[in-house]
Amino acid sequence: MGTFAVRATIWSLTNPVERAEVELLVDTGATYTVISASMLNRLGVRPIRSVKLRLADGRVVERPLGEVGIEIEGYRASATPVVFGDEGINLLGSVTMEELGLAPDPASRRLKPVEALLMALIESRPSG
Repeated sequence: MGTFAVRATIWSLTNPVERAEVELLVDTGATYTVISASMLNRLGVRPIRSVKLRLADGRVVERPLGEVGIEIEGYRASATPVVFGDEGINLLGSVTMEELGLAPDPASRRLKPVEALLMALIESRPSG
């Protein structure tokens, strides 16, 4: 799949008035959204825990994880996990895409709305 970027607005959950525009590379191989630590710090986002992450080269690193509000193309999530990343590395991960109900369309190089799944447990009753 080719790569493409999307524009997003993000904000701190503790100060939703101050917002920032970011360009995020759509990365279906990334679990979490990654935004530079300097931008998250400017917005007042604080880590809530650390996460271990496996990189494409096989190394495992530990990074702080916080939460932000996010909006992309009119789709909004009031809270999504975000990794404090290095400068210049901003990725849109699969958790955030699922929360927004969006999936990448490689042909159009855009995010498209998708149906959510709801699996219900159906009680089986004996016939007769």
